[in-house]
Amino acid sequence: MSKRQVPVWAIAVNAIAGLTIAAVIVAQFLSTQDDCGDCQTSIAEPQETVSKEDGVSEKTFGAVTKARLLAADEEPGSWMSHGRTYSEQRYSPLKAVTADNAQNLKLAWSYDTGTTRGLEATSLVVDGVLYTTGTWGVVIALDAKTGEELWSFDPEVPGEWARYGCCDIVNRGVAVWEGRVYSASFDGRLFALDAKTGEPIWEVNTIPGPPYTITGAPRVVNGKVIIGNGGAELGVRGYITAYDAMSGEQVWRFYTVPGDPAKGMESVELEEALDTWKGGRWWEIGGGGTAWDSMAYDPELNTLYIGVGNGSPWSREIRSPGGGDNLYLSTILALDPDTGRKKWHYQTTPGDNWDYTATQHIILAELEIDGVQRKVLMQAPKNGFFYVIDRETGELLSADPYVTVTWASHVDLETGRPVENPAQYYKDGTRFILPSANGGHNWHPMAFNQDTGLVYIPTQEIAGIYALTPEWTLKKEFTVRPNWWNVGLDWTAYIDAINELGEIPLNHGYLKAWDPVKKEVRWVVEYEGPLNGGVLTTAGNLVFQGTADGRFIAFNAETGALVWEANVQTGIVAAPMTYEIDGEQYVAVMAGWGGVGLPSGDARQTAAAKYGNDGRLLVFSLGGTETLPDLALRDLSIPEHDEVQATDAQIRNGEIEYMAICSLCHGALVVSSGVLPDLRRMSPAVKEHFQDIVRGGMLKDNGMASFGDLLTEQDVQDIYSYVIKRARQDRALMQTQ
Repeated sequence: MSKRQVPVWAIAVNAIAGLTIAAVIVAQFLSTQDDCGDCQTSIAEPQETVSKEDGVSEKTFGAVTKARLLAADEEPGSWMSHGRTYSEQRYSPLKAVTADNAQNLKLAWSYDTGTTRGLEATSLVVDGVLYTTGTWGVVIALDAKTGEELWSFDPEVPGEWARYGCCDIVNRGVAVWEGRVYSASFDGRLFALDAKTGEPIWEVNTIPGPPYTITGAPRVVNGKVIIGNGGAELGVRGYITAYDAMSGEQVWRFYTVPGDPAKGMESVELEEALDTWKGGRWWEIGGGGTAWDSMAYDPELNTLYIGVGNGSPWSREIRSPGGGDNLYLSTILALDPDTGRKKWHYQTTPGDNWDYTATQHIILAELEIDGVQRKVLMQAPKNGFFYVIDRETGELLSADPYVTVTWASHVDLETGRPVENPAQYYKDGTRFILPSANGGHNWHPMAFNQDTGLVYIPTQEIAGIYALTPEWTLKKEFTVRPNWWNVGLDWTAYIDAINELGEIPLNHGYLKAWDPVKKEVRWVVEYEGPLNGGVLTTAGNLVFQGTADGRFIAFNAETGALVWEANVQTGIVAAPMTYEIDGEQYVAVMAGWGGVGLPSGDARQTAAAKYGNDGRLLVFSLGGTETLPDLALRDLSIPEHDEVQATDAQIRNGEIEYMAICSLCHGALVVSSGVLPDLRRMSPAVKEHFQDIVRGGMLKDNGMASFGDLLTEQDVQDIYSYVIKRARQDRALMQTQ
């Protein structure tokens, strides 16, 4: 897959809400990048995309233009941008594969990425070449018909940077434009690569340093590469930036939240937003508002739509104790793509208090509403309401719950504001709230079928357990932890709740077909667990989705009936795509479970727990003849560990510190999701070097950074004692079953 081999330890559970963070073991990495802000380095001259010799044209690579994207439906066999078209509908006009013949789909070819981490990319296919990404931002180009590797590019991200990600070292894909492939690395660099050779043309560092990361796919609009970033959980200030596609020079930057008021605001939009932040010193914690995923573009209106994320910290009581909506958190922004100036905004969750990002997939469509044809924007953000908005004016047309919602009763259509439920204010104590920070719908892309008029949404219902940190409750103080989790919630309250229950309550996954005009669910499929893959829909009356338990499935788009299923034994979170070569339609999906992890207690549902997590690109067709090798079941037994002498107070401290630091990777209750090795199964070598690994950074180059800045030697010993206690408990339980 890359110039380095990367066997790894991967992600697991965020104990609060099932979020994850990558603090992992990978094998080798090479160079460290200088922290130089927006420094730009020119590396090579671009390759000619077309040359002629003796009147014969050479094969073109990456010859995507605005005109070609605008006419994408005229070449349905290609998939030239992240959501196939600027509207991001993820609908393909291809119909060689239909609901009637999909049962004949077989594997055409597969590509082994050599990773065991989350794979989230939507592949692009341009002129017979498939471009995709793996972990860290590695880029791969393959022959789309045979799977032969043409080239790969490894940005060589320092392994210890994994500590700075909330949700794995994933990447959602590339953009292709005028002979170049644009990609972002996990450590915040943006690259322009030659589409033919993979050689870097230029790179620019888009961030000031950790804990910023990039996991999203860039888009190219009007010759500008648009990219955001992540990091709000660890304390950063969000922004979205446009770079000139040819030179890499910054064209504009839109900050999504105000900075330090004493230093002045960078724009009139921030001057207006400042009045919505009251009290507190949010800028010391970053404020949040990272734009880490969704974008869509309307060329007729020349408007770029961007989804903005949650606050930093999550709790508004700490972030803005005087109240206020905290613009532009949890907001859909309509921007002029040429200047970066705001045209309008709509805030889905004013004063966000629950990590209800609006970074979820944005779809543009034309719908007839109340007898009038409207140009609309649709989104199903984390907060549980499905929004239909006039994309020209920002007028709210409808907002209805697509999952169970307890934090608000409804959205008032006159004011456009949700009506919050005061009983759910966790400042008054521990609360179980729906949706959780996993959201009713997370990053996994949804799709809109132009024929059925339905939006297909990967959803889940997971109860969130929220409680305000005692430091703020008792002292009105908040201690910022540099480069670490700064959400403002109480781990102790979570521990007590989860210990009492033994698991996260309400933990289900669904695929829902939503009618955005009638504002209702037309059909639903329930899965064994939540956080399944993104979706694709086609003119063949099909919906494709992968699952956490290792299946790739096709449904009848009209009825929801199952028409085809393949057991691939690797969990899937990525969205599928489809393309056509030489008259044959292919359906492709990246298989590799990760990103957002399952709450503990349900980890055994994942294919990663059963079989491991071999990362692969899988490509199916009606003429396929290949098969995947069967994977052996993992040994899930727990070895015998000698009892550790520790006081109750020490074990309790270890439990709290484990939950605050370690569970974000290794899972609540020390139950891994299956991607990361389970600490209950520690080898003698890991036990011997536990202090060296956790505090000493023995494996920092392999992804497990030192946590000596957060944990004392006694803390680490107490964590070790707690882990051994949990291992002994679960071993004894298994022996009685």
